[in-house]
Amino acid sequence: MARAKANGIDIEYETAGRKGDPAILLIMGLGAQLTIWPDKLFTGLADRGFYVIRFDNRDTGLSTDFGAWGPANVPAAIQKVMKGEKVAAPYYLDDMAADAVGLLDALGIDKAHMVGASMGGMIVQIVAAKHASRARSMVSIYSTSGRPGLPPGKPEALAMLGSVPADDTREARVLHGMKLRRTIGSPAYPMPEAELRALVERNVDRRWYPEGVGRQYLSVIASGSRAELLKTVKVPTLVMHGEEDPLLPIACGRDVASLVPGAEFWGHAGWGHDFPPQLIPTIADKIAAFCRVR
Repeated sequence: MARAKANGIDIEYETAGRKGDPAILLIMGLGAQLTIWPDKLFTGLADRGFYVIRFDNRDTGLSTDFGAWGPANVPAAIQKVMKGEKVAAPYYLDDMAADAVGLLDALGIDKAHMVGASMGGMIVQIVAAKHASRARSMVSIYSTSGRPGLPPGKPEALAMLGSVPADDTREARVLHGMKLRRTIGSPAYPMPEAELRALVERNVDRRWYPEGVGRQYLSVIASGSRAELLKTVKVPTLVMHGEEDPLLPIACGRDVASLVPGAEFWGHAGWGHDFPPQLIPTIADKIAAFCRVR
């Protein structure tokens, strides 16, 4: 692990592979630390000939947090959006996109393949549109344009975003994290119990910081739709989405692909809103093959 100063904040990051190889910047989703990128995908992309960087977004993990701003009132923000009112947030997705570009600056990297999952997909969409000179390509994974009218996720998956552990003990936090992963995960590729627990324990022990999740969610709400922005993207784009995603239905991914000129779309049966171990070789091959020729 290492730390860089970028865009006025500290960003915790990790690299794999040879620095002379084409760079891939991995950007994770809502409240997800860099360790949610599976090690086998992280190192697997490096083994396929890339210099891979994963990092903690602001307000997540070991990067700078925005605790001084205070807790986010997400229900109130949703009500404001429904009334057509502007939502105030401590930062916006544009700021998080600038963090990603700032990290490239700090690492002396001119261009990278931008690969983002969920909220990270939203961030790479902004990088590809507003910082196109820094993007070799864009890979948007189980994400959305944020366009109003898209199908919502399943109620049980959406409910998990606002749920809390039964108490403040480590075990309650672990059990809550495991429930979240099962709820949004891939029905055809369930993660073995011991592996799931190990993943959640690793992240709970690294940093437990639910306040940051609320503020990131607020930034997504406040940032609005990217539908018109996506029409301006000119970098090669691959959209990947699971057919069984309970949080952001596959229609959201198809929408992103329909908005970006020339985008490729790849859907996969039985895949949810996670990176199941059984699918990692396939996902790594797909990303590497797409990026290798660009």
